[in-house]
Amino acid sequence: MTQPVTVLAPGFADPSHDAQRLFRAVLDAFAHPGRITSLPDPPAGPGTIAPATAGYLLTLVDRDTPLWLAPEFDRPEVRDFIRFHTGAPIAAGRDEAVFAVLAHDTASLDGFAIGTDPYPDRSATLVIEVPVLGAGATRRWRGPGIDGQAAVAVGGLGADFWQAWADNHALFPCGVDIVFAAGSQLLALPRSIAVEG
Repeated sequence: MTQPVTVLAPGFADPSHDAQRLFRAVLDAFAHPGRITSLPDPPAGPGTIAPATAGYLLTLVDRDTPLWLAPEFDRPEVRDFIRFHTGAPIAAGRDEAVFAVLAHDTASLDGFAIGTDPYPDRSATLVIEVPVLGAGATRRWRGPGIDGQAAVAVGGLGADFWQAWADNHALFPCGVDIVFAAGSQLLALPRSIAVEG
């Protein structure tokens, strides 16, 4: 009996050039929290993963950065895509992850590395896929990279998530960082940013 052929989702057409362009876009998103950044021609990615998530992972994840996948994304086609294009190991537990991919409706910040006072950079970055950026309830973001405050809308997140974020922000300089992804767009939420309803 023959095994079904698995089609691997394509990565970058021009890996060096495409990774540089997307890396600049990711840096711009983190330099300007609350500003939606459109990634230039991100790969479609495997399964239900958004192009922005696929582009982010191909740009920043490598064999030294274990990736944890929420159950919604922990599928063979996603694992194969990650392993083939980045070489990153798939983390068995949240506590092992340097990066993680989560869905908005089940996103929890619990259990991920938050760094330590001497090494706050040893924390996880969570990519949370949301239905839409720039629509939904607006919240005020304040902190480095924002002139005064910014009115930011991220669709699909409830009050419980934002309370968890307030708890995370209170840990600064420790805590996780977040990247929201929708379609080909990213929105960065570093741990240094305070969010008010």
